[in-house]
Amino acid sequence: MHVVATAGHVDHGKSTLVRVLTGMEPDRWAEERRRGLTIDLGFAWRTLPSGRSLALVDVPGHERFVGNMLAGIGPVPAVMMVVAADEGWMPQSAEHLAVIDALGVEHGLLVVTRADRADPELAEEEARLELDGTSLQHAEAVAVSSVTGQGIDALVAALDRLSAALPVPSPEAPVRLWIDRAFTVKGLGTVVTGTLPQGTLSVGDELLLGGTGRRVRVRGLQSLKRQVDSVTGVARVALNLKGVELSDVSRGVALVTPERWTATQVVDIRLRPSNGTIGRECVLHIGSASIVGRLRRLGEDIARLTLTRPVPLHVGDRAILRDPGSRAVAGVTVLDVRPPSLVKRGSAARAARELSSWPAVPTSENLVRRHRFLREAELALMGRSAESDLVAGTWLVDPAHWAALGDQLEQLARSGAERDPLRPGLSVEVARQALGLPDKRLVEALVRAPLRIDGGRVLVEDAAPLLPAGVLAAVDRLRAELATHPFRAPESARLGELGLTGKAVAAGVRAGMLIRLAEGVVLPRETERKAVEILAGLRQPFTASEARSALDTSRRVVIPLLEHLDELGHTERVDAATRRVTGRS
Repeated sequence: MHVVATAGHVDHGKSTLVRVLTGMEPDRWAEERRRGLTIDLGFAWRTLPSGRSLALVDVPGHERFVGNMLAGIGPVPAVMMVVAADEGWMPQSAEHLAVIDALGVEHGLLVVTRADRADPELAEEEARLELDGTSLQHAEAVAVSSVTGQGIDALVAALDRLSAALPVPSPEAPVRLWIDRAFTVKGLGTVVTGTLPQGTLSVGDELLLGGTGRRVRVRGLQSLKRQVDSVTGVARVALNLKGVELSDVSRGVALVTPERWTATQVVDIRLRPSNGTIGRECVLHIGSASIVGRLRRLGEDIARLTLTRPVPLHVGDRAILRDPGSRAVAGVTVLDVRPPSLVKRGSAARAARELSSWPAVPTSENLVRRHRFLREAELALMGRSAESDLVAGTWLVDPAHWAALGDQLEQLARSGAERDPLRPGLSVEVARQALGLPDKRLVEALVRAPLRIDGGRVLVEDAAPLLPAGVLAAVDRLRAELATHPFRAPESARLGELGLTGKAVAAGVRAGMLIRLAEGVVLPRETERKAVEILAGLRQPFTASEARSALDTSRRVVIPLLEHLDELGHTERVDAATRRVTGRS
C-alpha cells in the first residue's frame, strides 16, 4: 500500500478531488458536509491501474486547522499539492508548502484543480516559482477538473508513477504508529487508526503506549476495512486494542515496539528555518502529535529542545517546530535523544561545535564519540546499530577516549605501587570510579601489558618491588628460621612474630620473595626449587606420604606444596594416589 496526503489552501478542491478519485466521502463529520469545509482528517482509498493500493489522507486547508493538517501530513511519505486554477497561489498554499519542505518530503505531485474555470497554465507557472528550491521542486504537475473529469485519468496515472517511485520501507523496522483517530466499537472496545510508515504489525503483538511504558496488545487488525492478520508499512491501519479504555488513547499518542525507542523529553536538534524565526516557546509536531516545548539555541542551527511530555524518538527523526505566535515553522532533525547535561562553563558552545560537524543523519560513531560509552541496546533505543566492535560485554567505546583511559589506568596503578608498597596498584572498583567507567568489565578490558589483574587489583608487572626495610628483614628472619628444616612452614602465630602479617606476606609474594601455599602456609620462594630437586630423587611415581617424609615436613605443608608444584607444571598426577616429577623444571 502507498499513502499520499493532500495539501493546499482552503476551498481549492482537495476533498472534491479525493471523492472523484476514490468514490468515497473523506469528510467524516456532518458539520463538514453542511459547511463544505474540511475540519478534520479524512481518509479514502482506491486501487491504481498497476494493482497497487493507494490510501489518501485529506487534510483541512483552513488556517484555523493547521494542527490537524500537520497531524495528517506528518507520518506520510508523499503529498499532492493542490492549487486552484482560478485563485492561484494563496497564503495557506505557502504555509502548507513550508511544512512539507521543512519535513523534507521529496515525493509529490502538483495538482492544479478547477481547470474548467480558468487557464491552469498560469496557476501552474506561479506554483512552480513557489516550489522552486523546496523539496517539491521536481514534482510532476497535472491539471484537472473534478466537474468535467478533465485530467483525472492523467492524475491517476501520475499517482501510479509516484507510488512506484516511493522507497520501500523495511518490514523489520521497529513500529511507531501515531494515532490519528480513537473510538469505540460495540462488542470490540477501543479502536485506533493511523498511518504505519514502516515495520510490521500483527494480531497478538505487544506494543508500548506512548511515553508511559504501559504495554497493550493488538486484539484485531484492519487495513482499508479488511480484516488482516499482519500488515507491513506503509499502510493505513485500524487496531483493536485489548484492555485499553478510550480515555487512554487519543490523537498524538504513539504505539511503539517495546525496547526499541527512547521516550525522551530533552533532545538536541538541527534547525532548518523555513518561513520565519522560532521563538523560545514553541510546539513540536511529529507524526500526529503536537507537544509544547522550550527551545534553547546552542549555535546558529543547533538547539536543545525540552518538551512537556516524553515522546518516543530516534536519532535522525524529522519533525516540525512551529511558533504559536508568528506561525513560523522550521524543520527539525533529531541529533541526540539523550543528550548530556550542559552545566559546565562553555559546555553549550562545545556541544554546538560538535553537533554542527555531524552529518545530516548522525551515525552510531558520532553518538559513541559524544557519549564515550554506550551499550549496544542503548544504541538500538536511539535508532542506530553498532558500526564498530564491542569492547567488553555489550559496550562500545570511543577509540580516542579508550586509548587515553589506558594511559590513565597505568599511571594510577604505578602511583598506587609507589604510595603503598605493601598493597600496590588499586582495586578494580577504585579504578572504575577514578576513570568514570560505568562497568567494571571495562576496567578489565583496559588492562594490557605491563598491567595485570591479580586478586581483584590492577598491578604493574614491570614495577620494581619497593618493599620496606621492615618487610625485607621479616623475610630474612623466615629464611633463617627455616635454614635447617626449609619445609617446616611456621604456624600463623609464628609468622606474625616474625613480622609477616597479611599485608607483608602479600607484598613479599608480589615481589617474588615468598610463596603462599594456603592460608597461614608461607615459604621463601627458593624452597620451590629445592622441593623439586628432592622429589626428583625419589622413586617415581611417589605418594604424598613419601614426599612428606623426603621433605621432612607435615601434611599441612606438603599437600598445598604439591598442588602448587602441579599448577606450575613441575609435577603431575599419575593417579589418585601418586605423582611424578615432569622433568620440565
